[in-house]
Amino acid sequence: MTLVTPQPAPAADTGPKNPLISYADGQAHDVTLEGTSLMVRTRATGALSQWKITSVATAAAAPGLALAQVEGETTGPGAATHLLAALEAAFAHHPANRSIVVADAQRFGELAQSGVLLPISGGTDARAWRDMLWQHARMWLPAVHAAPAPIALQYALTHGKRHPVRPPKPRGVLYQRFIPWLGKTFSFRSIDFERDLPLFNRWMNDPDVAKIWEEEGDLGKHRAYLDAIDRDPHMYSMIASFDGEPFAYFEMYWAKESRIAPFYDVDDHDRGWHVLVGEPAYRGKAYATAWLTSISHYIFLCDPRTQRAMGEPRIDHVQQIRNLDKSGYAKVKEFDLPHKRAMLVMMLRERYFCDALWLPRDDAAVISGRPLSATP
Repeated sequence: MTLVTPQPAPAADTGPKNPLISYADGQAHDVTLEGTSLMVRTRATGALSQWKITSVATAAAAPGLALAQVEGETTGPGAATHLLAALEAAFAHHPANRSIVVADAQRFGELAQSGVLLPISGGTDARAWRDMLWQHARMWLPAVHAAPAPIALQYALTHGKRHPVRPPKPRGVLYQRFIPWLGKTFSFRSIDFERDLPLFNRWMNDPDVAKIWEEEGDLGKHRAYLDAIDRDPHMYSMIASFDGEPFAYFEMYWAKESRIAPFYDVDDHDRGWHVLVGEPAYRGKAYATAWLTSISHYIFLCDPRTQRAMGEPRIDHVQQIRNLDKSGYAKVKEFDLPHKRAMLVMMLRERYFCDALWLPRDDAAVISGRPLSATP
């Protein structure tokens, strides 16, 4: 047993905190912290579990946190789901901690197999690492992505480009994540052509959007635009929302088959994205941080073989490049596409998870202990 005497509870957790919503296993769970106690409640069923957070010292005398269940279902899939929700909340409330010891962890064998829990030698406890938890797809990807493994590797040729065969395009809600500093859930779903076409048309004709995208036009033009993407196996369209209110359009693409492939040493599973924020009310800094860090997260969750997220914003889109820079994307180079001069940017998988880039880089309040504030 490597864990030694529990110490006094973390000083920051002295009163009730705003609830966090976890979407572990595609279900909404309300997680509330009061003092050292975490309460997890599944909205659909009302199932409850209670967890206690304590400060501990390890054998190496390094301070840390421990999480132990004190009430609720202790075995079965429901218990593992509640543990995932509790871990997400514990890391959110204590963003400086890179790992948490989980007591009596041998009952969560499935989480050990997936790397969420790593056994501690000589005892029944295990350690959950923040970067490994955030790579656990069942925390943020609904059942539409819940395949047991990525699609097997087979190669094909498209327009003279050799690339892996891509999985079918997902349909429905693709990703959902509670944003602590906004107090809102960010999500995106596959586009519904009939439902979303008027919205897409309005956004494309917004002067601020048209200045960057240069795709203004009528409904017929925009239907053809979306139909072309739907027929292209290397791309798909998505609508992004906050608390169910659509505000932006995203395109996801595999870089190997894309127009940027000739401009860098592209890997088989690199992915890129485009975005337009159609609703002016959602163009602020706090919202940009939320959706930008989430789109990077989604890219890396979809396939563990994806090591790089790519972007190619217009060189004169200064605000977007600034947002990318603050979110951890590295500037690679300027280059010319047929329709624009662009900046090639890149995010490494290792950097995203090891540096916890789902958190804002320039908001000291979020990093230093006020992560669940609902104030933008």
